[in-house]
Amino acid sequence: MNSLTFWGQPLRRLIWIMPAAFMLHIIEEYRGGFPAWVTHVLGGSFNDVAFAFNNAAFLAIMVGLVVWASKSESRLAAFLLIAWSSGNIFWDALFHVLTTAWFNRYSPGLITSSVLYLPISLVIGTAFLQSHTLSVKAFLGALVSGLCLIVMVIWYGLFHFAI
Repeated sequence: MNSLTFWGQPLRRLIWIMPAAFMLHIIEEYRGGFPAWVTHVLGGSFNDVAFAFNNAAFLAIMVGLVVWASKSESRLAAFLLIAWSSGNIFWDALFHVLTTAWFNRYSPGLITSSVLYLPISLVIGTAFLQSHTLSVKAFLGALVSGLCLIVMVIWYGLFHFAI
């Protein structure tokens, strides 16, 4: 990964803000009753055990990808990190903002996704593009992959592939 600095921090260190923000987001969702909100507001089916298991697995994957991307020059690591984190951070933020607006009811996770996720997405995306770690085409491909990821997670995890 290129040694570009952003706000005085090398990109290798800057990417660590993503799992830190993800952990804060998990706490907000849990304390806000996200599994019950999914069931009662969205009409899905989600419980605290599935919530804990899913988020532990998603965090472990994100940390693994951050470690890989921070220690290597691999474009694949960078692509997978952007794909995974865009699904779990950028697109998830839009999910919380849009569902709050649509249902006119607080979506647990809205605060961290609005205050942390959206600015972090902008900073990380800009840093990756400025560093030329990924081409614009590859970066956009990673964003689309992240969107597909979050759609599959929502469809399966919350609605169990119901149509």
